[in-house]
Amino acid sequence: MLRTVPLLIALAGCGAVQDEAPKVQTVAVVKSYPHDSQAFTEGLFFDGGGLFESTGEEGTSGIRKVALETGEVTAQAPLSPPYFGEGIIGWKDRLYQLTWKDQKGFIYNKADLTPKGEFAYTGEGWGLTHNDKSIIMSDGTDKLRFLDPETMAQQSTLAVTAKGCPVKDLNELEWIDGEIWANIWRTDLIARIDPVNGKVKGFVDVSALGPPTPSEDEVPNGIAYDAQGKRIFVTGKMWPQLYEVRVSDGAPNGAAQDQAAALMRCQN
Repeated sequence: MLRTVPLLIALAGCGAVQDEAPKVQTVAVVKSYPHDSQAFTEGLFFDGGGLFESTGEEGTSGIRKVALETGEVTAQAPLSPPYFGEGIIGWKDRLYQLTWKDQKGFIYNKADLTPKGEFAYTGEGWGLTHNDKSIIMSDGTDKLRFLDPETMAQQSTLAVTAKGCPVKDLNELEWIDGEIWANIWRTDLIARIDPVNGKVKGFVDVSALGPPTPSEDEVPNGIAYDAQGKRIFVTGKMWPQLYEVRVSDGAPNGAAQDQAAALMRCQN
């Protein structure tokens, strides 16, 4: 009887189901638009035919309305030091903006960007989006927080994984057709996340976009979605262009493939 135990354990192990490696896809540019090359983009969303954008770095942080076709800033509200602006999202008549390390967020009137209040949270603030029920927040870890849009109290968290490995550094967020899209900091990848189980369904390689020789800070960051027109927009920190893109099955960049492989090696 004792000799059968290892065999039973081995058979049980053979039946274990492994998550498939998410596919890496590329993008094709549909159209490009001007973007402020001084904007340290931390948050982006599409609303009412134009863009809302938040910018970071102490002393130059703020929120702004941007005309899509021209890149013109049509309204803005600065965020005074010592705050470092982060993600932004609209909810009804309000805008919510995170700060990086101050555990404080700011609320604005969406129509004219006038201040309406503040809210608090623990840890760092990175990105924001919503799914029409909850506001979804990233904090630089592998966890996404779901918040009550009326009180900003935390409702739940979602652990994000790729082939069973935690995916950290989730940054700017966007809700696109039932998926959470997230820039992954210091990579050329956008993760397409299942909002139910947190599994990465695929990666999108945007390495073909942006400045030809980007600096260390000029990373991809900024995803917006026009739900009515089914248009996806992406940009980056201090990029001179914002791009309307569609996902393509073209061959991804080798470096992006390596980045995806590294994310699936369960590094600590």
